[in-house]
Amino acid sequence: MITLLRRLAAVCALSTALAACGTGRPPQAAPPVSAPPSRPPTLAPGPAGLTPVFEHGPRTRGRTVALTFDADMTAGQGARAAAGERFDHPRLISTLRALKVPATVFMTGRWAEQYPDQARSIGRDPLFEVANHSYSHYAYTRDCYGLPTVPEGRMRSDVERAYAAFRKAGVTDPMPYFRFPGGCYDRRALKALTPAGVTAVQWDVVGGDAFESDPDVVARQVLDGVRPGSVVVLHCTRSAAPATERAVRAIVPELRREGFRFVKVSELIGTADSRARTRPEAR
Repeated sequence: MITLLRRLAAVCALSTALAACGTGRPPQAAPPVSAPPSRPPTLAPGPAGLTPVFEHGPRTRGRTVALTFDADMTAGQGARAAAGERFDHPRLISTLRALKVPATVFMTGRWAEQYPDQARSIGRDPLFEVANHSYSHYAYTRDCYGLPTVPEGRMRSDVERAYAAFRKAGVTDPMPYFRFPGGCYDRRALKALTPAGVTAVQWDVVGGDAFESDPDVVARQVLDGVRPGSVVVLHCTRSAAPATERAVRAIVPELRREGFRFVKVSELIGTADSRARTRPEAR
């Protein structure tokens, strides 16, 4: 009796399988496994494990150039903003969008707090990437253009506070890149930021737009300095860099005419080799 039942069960199972085949429906595949999101390219730690410093991309891998814009606002400038001074520059961002120019915006946490809607809009636009320019825009060394100084014990927390301000404003994926206020750093600062896991990003072309009112001066300085792989530093603040937007309207078509392609800093870092991408360790 048990043997008969087993045979009947086998026949039923075979019949069910044949019926399924007869439907003409292919067997259902397992749902695809989505790949984990890729991490932004960064540099390996520098000598003695210090924070690596990136200055420009390779000179021999195509005519690429990265325009970067510092969105500066110090921790102590809230009263000036409340009185009407504008540290943002929405017209510049609109021009970059109209010209379809990718760019990296190095933003202070204080700027993101003052202009959260603009920070969120920039951070969620695939044309741009947001990177860290400290929370306070205080210097990480002494004697840096008259800026107040961040104590060594608070350097890392200043960077982390900026990332927290970005997230609060709605910037979901800020880049692991950091620009020292004023570009001033030394070995002590590089060591303090090592646990933060950032790549410090400098530049090889100074736009000279800070407090410059003539866009032709800014445009000429950029055009004369750009080489393949260059990182250009400009500013995204109306009060401190009033000519930048007009200069960009001259810079972009001229560099495109010369065969340059605009990229974000992340692309330059991703294609750089160790000899072209770093500058000597600060002492």
